[in-house]
Amino acid sequence: MTSAARPPTRDSAGRGPGAPRLFGTVVCAALLTLGHVWTTYVTFVAYMAEPVGPWDSETVAHSGFAAGLALASSLVTALLTLVFVKAEWLRRWWYAPPALLAIAALLRLTVLAPEL
Repeated sequence: MTSAARPPTRDSAGRGPGAPRLFGTVVCAALLTLGHVWTTYVTFVAYMAEPVGPWDSETVAHSGFAAGLALASSLVTALLTLVFVKAEWLRRWWYAPPALLAIAALLRLTVLAPEL
Protein backbone atom coordinates (compact mmCIF):
# COMPACT_ATOMS: atom_id res chain seq x y z
CA MET A 1 0.00 0.00 0.00
CA THR A 2 1.34 3.42 -0.84
CA SER A 3 0.95 6.40 1.38
CA ALA A 4 -0.08 9.78 0.10
CA ALA A 5 2.60 12.44 0.04
CA ARG A 6 2.10 15.19 2.56
CA PRO A 7 1.88 18.67 1.13
CA PRO A 8 4.72 21.01 2.12
CA THR A 9 3.99 22.89 5.29
CA ARG A 10 4.11 26.63 5.50
CA ASP A 11 5.18 28.75 8.44
CA SER A 12 3.07 31.46 10.06
CA ALA A 13 4.23 34.06 7.53
CA GLY A 14 3.04 31.91 4.61
CA ARG A 15 6.54 31.00 3.39
CA GLY A 16 7.37 27.59 2.06
CA PRO A 17 9.99 25.21 3.46
CA GLY A 18 12.77 26.61 1.24
CA ALA A 19 12.52 30.21 2.45
CA PRO A 20 15.10 30.00 5.29
CA ARG A 21 17.56 28.24 2.98
CA LEU A 22 17.13 30.88 0.30
CA PHE A 23 17.65 33.66 2.83
CA GLY A 24 20.82 31.95 4.14
CA THR A 25 22.13 31.50 0.62
CA VAL A 26 21.59 35.17 -0.25
CA VAL A 27 23.22 36.39 2.97
CA CYS A 28 26.23 34.06 2.57
CA ALA A 29 26.67 34.99 -1.09
CA ALA A 30 26.50 38.71 -0.29
CA LEU A 31 29.02 38.37 2.54
CA LEU A 32 31.46 36.41 0.40
CA THR A 33 31.02 38.77 -2.53
CA LEU A 34 31.95 41.71 -0.31
CA GLY A 35 35.01 39.80 0.87
CA HIS A 36 36.03 39.00 -2.70
CA VAL A 37 35.61 42.61 -3.81
CA TRP A 38 37.78 43.77 -0.91
CA THR A 39 40.45 41.14 -1.66
CA THR A 40 40.42 42.01 -5.35
CA TYR A 41 40.89 45.70 -4.54
CA VAL A 42 43.82 45.05 -2.21
CA THR A 43 45.42 42.71 -4.76
CA PHE A 44 44.98 45.37 -7.43
CA VAL A 45 46.67 47.94 -5.17
CA ALA A 46 49.55 45.52 -4.58
CA TYR A 47 50.08 45.08 -8.32
CA MET A 48 49.81 48.80 -9.12
CA ALA A 49 52.52 49.80 -6.63
CA GLU A 50 55.76 50.06 -8.61
CA PRO A 51 58.89 51.80 -7.29
CA VAL A 52 59.93 55.00 -9.05
CA GLY A 53 63.63 54.33 -8.65
CA PRO A 54 66.23 52.51 -6.59
CA TRP A 55 65.60 54.80 -3.60
CA ASP A 56 61.86 53.99 -3.38
CA SER A 57 61.91 51.14 -0.86
CA GLU A 58 58.72 52.45 0.75
CA THR A 59 56.64 51.51 -2.31
CA VAL A 60 58.13 48.01 -2.31
CA ALA A 61 57.18 47.64 1.36
CA HIS A 62 53.65 48.90 0.70
CA SER A 63 53.24 46.45 -2.18
CA GLY A 64 54.33 43.57 0.05
CA PHE A 65 52.00 44.69 2.82
CA ALA A 66 49.04 44.92 0.41
CA ALA A 67 49.81 41.49 -1.03
CA GLY A 68 50.06 40.00 2.47
CA LEU A 69 46.77 41.61 3.43
CA ALA A 70 45.17 40.20 0.27
CA LEU A 71 46.51 36.75 1.11
CA ALA A 72 45.11 36.93 4.65
CA SER A 73 41.78 38.20 3.33
CA SER A 74 41.55 35.38 0.81
CA LEU A 75 42.26 32.92 3.61
CA VAL A 76 39.40 34.35 5.67
CA THR A 77 36.99 34.18 2.72
CA ALA A 78 38.13 30.62 1.98
CA LEU A 79 37.35 29.59 5.56
CA LEU A 80 33.96 31.28 5.39
CA THR A 81 33.33 29.51 2.09
CA LEU A 82 34.18 26.20 3.73
CA VAL A 83 31.62 26.84 6.48
CA PHE A 84 28.91 27.94 4.03
CA VAL A 85 29.46 25.02 1.65
CA LYS A 86 29.44 22.52 4.54
CA ALA A 87 26.13 24.02 5.68
CA GLU A 88 24.89 23.49 2.11
CA TRP A 89 23.97 27.15 1.64
CA LEU A 90 26.40 27.58 -1.25
CA ARG A 91 27.82 25.37 -3.97
CA ARG A 92 31.38 24.15 -4.34
CA TRP A 93 32.34 26.58 -7.12
CA TRP A 94 32.55 29.30 -4.43
CA TYR A 95 35.98 27.89 -3.58
CA ALA A 96 37.39 29.23 -6.86
CA PRO A 97 37.50 33.02 -6.17
CA PRO A 98 39.48 32.84 -2.90
CA ALA A 99 41.85 30.29 -4.44
CA LEU A 100 42.52 32.49 -7.48
CA LEU A 101 42.98 35.60 -5.36
CA ALA A 102 45.35 33.74 -3.03
CA ILE A 103 47.43 32.62 -6.01
CA ALA A 104 47.56 36.20 -7.33
CA ALA A 105 48.65 37.52 -3.92
CA LEU A 106 51.30 34.81 -3.56
CA LEU A 107 52.67 35.60 -6.99
CA ARG A 108 52.96 39.28 -6.06
CA LEU A 109 54.76 38.38 -2.84
CA THR A 110 57.24 36.04 -4.53
CA VAL A 111 57.80 35.85 -8.28
CA LEU A 112 56.28 39.17 -9.32
CA ALA A 113 57.52 41.24 -6.36
CA PRO A 114 58.75 44.73 -7.33
CA GLU A 115 62.51 45.14 -7.37
CA LEU A 116 64.61 48.17 -6.54
